[in-house]
Amino acid sequence: MKTKIYRIEGRFTMGDETKKFIKELKATKEEDIYEKIYSEFGSKHRINKNQIGIEKIDEISADEVTDPIIKAII
Repeated sequence: MKTKIYRIEGRFTMGDETKKFIKELKATKEEDIYEKIYSEFGSKHRINKNQIGIEKIDEISADEVTDPIIKAII
């Protein structure tokens, strides 16, 4: 199965603040993105799934990648 690159936009609540995020991740299918986002934000910011709102998921080409770590992987 081919790995694709996705750009995810959304918001997360930390304390009294709601912050916007844009992440780029590699996954084999779009459903995997949700678990990756929940896992990453949960471990990094110590927040629950219900504090994360994913607003938009777009598949992007390798030329559109801006994340230096993803660029290095591809």
